[in-house]
Amino acid sequence: MYFAALLARTEDGWEASDTELDDVEALTDLVDLAREAAIDEDTVLVLIEQEDAWFGIVRVDGEDDPRIFVSDASTASRSSYGAMLTDELLGRDADEVDELDALDLDGTEDGEDEDAEDEETSAESEPVPVGPLGDAKLLSDLGMDEKELKSLNGDALSEIADMLGCSELLEAVR
Repeated sequence: MYFAALLARTEDGWEASDTELDDVEALTDLVDLAREAAIDEDTVLVLIEQEDAWFGIVRVDGEDDPRIFVSDASTASRSSYGAMLTDELLGRDADEVDELDALDLDGTEDGEDEDAEDEETSAESEPVPVGPLGDAKLLSDLGMDEKELKSLNGDALSEIADMLGCSELLEAVR
């Protein structure tokens, strides 16, 4: 079971809202949701967790590229939304992976170069690292340094919200 919330920074602090992930099929969908929630293109944090097994943070600042952190990439990669985040962090293109790729067809029937196919396959099959992955400094300017973020476990999203001063808002949307 997933829980996801958007925290949008405003002049008066933070606004929290839960978000349905049903319509999110790619990271761009998640980033679009965050930008829609933004007030004057200020910071929006998308917080996602799966039953205390892992959590992820996507930070969107205006039109800048999103910054992503996942607490346990190996565990997260076994779930749909976690895989979406870890694939992005590892530079994998989820749209290119399909059933034919899983069959290990060499693609030479289409005139493709075998060496290029081997390089693509090895990049797609690269193991997902165990432990944190991504930009662990994405909350540094908000008061949580890299070491603190990497050491979070259990109800990490509540600890992040507490540090931001919006724990009551987050609990209200749970």
